[in-house]
Amino acid sequence: MGETFGLDRCSIYLAGGNADVRLVASYEDPSIRNLVVDLDRYPELKRAFESGDTVFIPDAPNDPMLQNARAALDLRNVRSIVVVPIRSRSSVIGAIFLRTERESEPFTESDVRFCQVIASLTAKALRNAHRFESLLRSSDDHEDTRRRSELERIALVAFLRRLLDSYTAREDHMWAETLLPRASDDELDRLVSVAMQVLEEEAKG
Repeated sequence: MGETFGLDRCSIYLAGGNADVRLVASYEDPSIRNLVVDLDRYPELKRAFESGDTVFIPDAPNDPMLQNARAALDLRNVRSIVVVPIRSRSSVIGAIFLRTERESEPFTESDVRFCQVIASLTAKALRNAHRFESLLRSSDDHEDTRRRSELERIALVAFLRRLLDSYTAREDHMWAETLLPRASDDELDRLVSVAMQVLEEEAKG
């Protein structure tokens, strides 16, 4: 957009998690990332975030809203400004900021509508990126839960094995199970077999 319109400035701002606004991309300085801005210094940007409407200022130096910044606008040779909100459902999650110099062609109504289309596409891209990240986090959480359950089963089996090994290794209990009735002995074998089948099925997930 900066090259298409021959802009002096073209930036993308996004609302932060702490109710702040951050400059996340800038045409004139691609090195800028995640810079917190003071909206009081940019009344046009503040209005776009608060109202959710596109702010179009064709003659920035003479606009009453920017009278406190007139000296800075003259110094930067600013002509016109467009701020288009980036909306997600009913919320403003960001804005595209465009500014031309006095020697450049002024924005037309058609240019503004084109910028609004770009903002709408940007909002969709951000929503899709958010959904993809949420899906990845959900998948990671599921895998962590499955892994913890598996380790718990391993720890439980290891504990029981060691407990039984320790108990049966004592001399006074080494042959104690020979005193059990035949029926009890068969039932224990059956229970052990069922338990092993359950563990094998659980291990399959």
